[in-house]
Amino acid sequence: MSCAVPTAEELQAQADALAWFHTIDLGQGVKTKGLSELALAPSQLPDFTGRSVLDIGAWDGYYSFEAEKGGASRVVALDHYAWGVDFGARSAYWNECIQEGKLPDHDRDTTDFWRPELPGRRGFEFAHQVLNSKVEPFLADFMTTDLDALGVFDLVLYLGVLYHMKEPLTALERLRKVTGTMAVIETEAVHLHGFDHTALLHFHAGSDVQVDFGNWFVPTIEAIRALCMAAGFARVEVVQGPPTAPQPSRLSSLRNPGPPSAPTQEYRAIVLAYT
Repeated sequence: MSCAVPTAEELQAQADALAWFHTIDLGQGVKTKGLSELALAPSQLPDFTGRSVLDIGAWDGYYSFEAEKGGASRVVALDHYAWGVDFGARSAYWNECIQEGKLPDHDRDTTDFWRPELPGRRGFEFAHQVLNSKVEPFLADFMTTDLDALGVFDLVLYLGVLYHMKEPLTALERLRKVTGTMAVIETEAVHLHGFDHTALLHFHAGSDVQVDFGNWFVPTIEAIRALCMAAGFARVEVVQGPPTAPQPSRLSSLRNPGPPSAPTQEYRAIVLAYT
């Protein structure tokens, strides 16, 4: 007995029943209701044609599916944190920490708040089925997984991940090991006016970056470039760099504490790191 093909209205209702980070076009006018804006515009995506692609921190898989639609020969969507952590329970705990003025115990992410049924992967699995995708899900923590078993890919997408890393240089060294040709790196960054050519990392132990205790180091563009070169990449191309004019920010100037004479600005940086 054949199964009835769901209508667009039925697919939209099924999609709406899930929590989404990415907005994904599933066809037939059906779109997921994601919370985030696109990190990269379509014009900023590389040419995927005939290339193997690794999407680190894939979450709902928007960029994985875009790589597949772009003609990639193979796409692997790797995630761990976003797929397994109960964000509701963790957010309640983080709110308690903010109210009490204390820092959270991050080990609870993989103990108290970890769900083996992977609630955060339901969106990916739904989109994967609807799109009839061949993208390969890979459940692993990129910082601890066996890189030899993972393999080397022509293109690696490292989008919205670097500033979540406690050891950014180690993370980029591992990124270099799995990159065959080019890595696309997108990250929260900071521009310190008056320090335009200085490699600095602004450390955050609290929740002042996007109300998220999991954001650690916010780099300047020169720090991103220096980290990539130190990690073994041969060349770095800036696709989206710092703003061109000073803008007020919640951060104070490093040079003059108090009312800033050299204001800082946070933005999203995009670089291409070549092997």
